[in-house]
Amino acid sequence: MDQIAAAFGPQGFDVQGAGAWPSRFAVTDLATRCFGAVGAALGEVIEATGLGPRPAVTVDRRLASLWYSWSIHPQGWQMPGAWDPIAGDYAAADGWIRLHTNAPHHRDAALSVLGCAAERSAVAEALRGWQIDALEAAVVGAGGAAAAMRDRAAWLAHPQGAAVAAEPLVHWATRTGALRDFGGTRARPLAGLRVLDLTRVLAGPMATRTLAGYGAEVLRIDPPSWSEPGVVPDVTLGKTCAHLDLKQAADRARFEALLAGADVLVHGYRPGALDAMVSPARRLELAPNLIEVSLCAYGWTGPWAARRGFDSLVQMSCGIAEAGMGWAGADKPHPLPVQALDHATGYLMAASVLSALARAARGEGVSSARLSLARTAELLCSMEKAEDGPAITGSTPDDLSDWDEQTPWGPARRLKPALSVEGAPMRWDSAACDLGSSPAAWR
Repeated sequence: MDQIAAAFGPQGFDVQGAGAWPSRFAVTDLATRCFGAVGAALGEVIEATGLGPRPAVTVDRRLASLWYSWSIHPQGWQMPGAWDPIAGDYAAADGWIRLHTNAPHHRDAALSVLGCAAERSAVAEALRGWQIDALEAAVVGAGGAAAAMRDRAAWLAHPQGAAVAAEPLVHWATRTGALRDFGGTRARPLAGLRVLDLTRVLAGPMATRTLAGYGAEVLRIDPPSWSEPGVVPDVTLGKTCAHLDLKQAADRARFEALLAGADVLVHGYRPGALDAMVSPARRLELAPNLIEVSLCAYGWTGPWAARRGFDSLVQMSCGIAEAGMGWAGADKPHPLPVQALDHATGYLMAASVLSALARAARGEGVSSARLSLARTAELLCSMEKAEDGPAITGSTPDDLSDWDEQTPWGPARRLKPALSVEGAPMRWDSAACDLGSSPAAWR
């Protein structure tokens, strides 16, 4: 069964370009299909809102692959490193485990379990005698993020793997409601659409960046303490970014005022975390016609539903890194060449927003959607690879747009868009910005 078509309906788009990321898995085919889902859903919005007939959609296979890596290319400056020095794969007593320590509190949790100095060599020595399942449980129990490497069979036999496999790619829920006339145009179909973005590394920001590319007003909210310098220049394109601490009453009241004016809420909190601060009933009271699209790491059911997770950890858990190890003839975990679970989930989230908009415009009620990295991994593992063609290893000057983006860090060039929707070019109205650089207000 075509899982993407089952989630969004028939997918009509053309493909051009050639090449593929070298991988055991169909990474480039996944990238192409997910961009196609966005284009097809945007075409639905154009038709359903009366902006014109459904347009032709084309996906460039090479550019789609490259957008799964870095879209920004600094001119005369360098992006900060993407990984904390301690993050990575380690050999333990009975296998491999990955620690994710980019967030300071996750690093502190891992170090508290291991009882060692914050040095990579000390971490490697401290965990050498641990069993991977025991260490994974201890780090997660301490509030950290870690994943033991499992093969596919072990994952599918695991209670969480079985739970994820039983979930749909996109879980839809629909209630009575109507779409606000936000004022989109044929060239900018999402102009006037207000999107409140409560997402961080990395899938959610892909979704909202995509919506901004077709004119949506995206306001991203982060707590004042949050920082992700290694990705901010790449993911904040076309957005405004503000600071609010939803655990503080005054900031939560400000957030509720923003929510009352929003058309779409995109969030990546673990199941139950946002509900504890602003309940579903309160969100519905404030914004009865709100489209809500959310993601989590390990799925929405099963014993790990509330577990912290990231793309690289899910790859370890679900058998992707182990299968890649065998494919590459490597002696350590071999992940995907890009963080494809994050990117694919992000573009499927964007397609979910667009599909919900089209449904509402047709009078089919207000829909919300839930996705997860682990369920996207199941989609990838089910896909057969097409002909690879030339290996894609990175971008060239010919892949970049010819306009300079003036960011707070210096000038940059972006990749050319991978998605072409007839009469509605993907473009962004503002450059990337730093977190907290704007007031918490709609334009």
